[in-house]
Amino acid sequence: MSTTQSERLRGLLEPLVSAEQLDLEEIEVSRAGRRRVLRIIVDSEEGVELDACAELSRAISEKLDETDAMGEGEYVLEVSSPGADRPLTEHRHYVRATGRLVKLHLREGGELVARILAVDEEGLDLEVPGVKGRKPTSRRVAFDEITKARVEIEFSRKDKKEEEA
Repeated sequence: MSTTQSERLRGLLEPLVSAEQLDLEEIEVSRAGRRRVLRIIVDSEEGVELDACAELSRAISEKLDETDAMGEGEYVLEVSSPGADRPLTEHRHYVRATGRLVKLHLREGGELVARILAVDEEGLDLEVPGVKGRKPTSRRVAFDEITKARVEIEFSRKDKKEEEA
């Protein structure tokens, strides 16, 4: 997708997404046979429910029909939330992952799996799980030390609501 088309789509769609109290995370146009696929990824502090995606999809479809932003050819519109394996790339992604276990790839080499306790403008306060019965330890990692980060899937993780109760 050309930069101008990407910028044009973002300018066109961002107000619709923001009106629904959501963040526009990604816009991707790809080919699927003769058709193009327009994928819109949205997120929020509380996550995104299926009904919100459906409602936003209708609004985006109407807006695209009013304009020639996608050109004349056929396309398929997909509106969804980011997957569990989405990389953490923005400050807000780390904030949303507070309390979650993450895998960090560090600039000085090596990986670190730890739970995010707090996020500020410079970096993360982490709890590194203890190994072989040892107690967890605290660690501070600056954003400029991180080359890649993802949330780790936890099947037995306590939900935030359970922790608050």
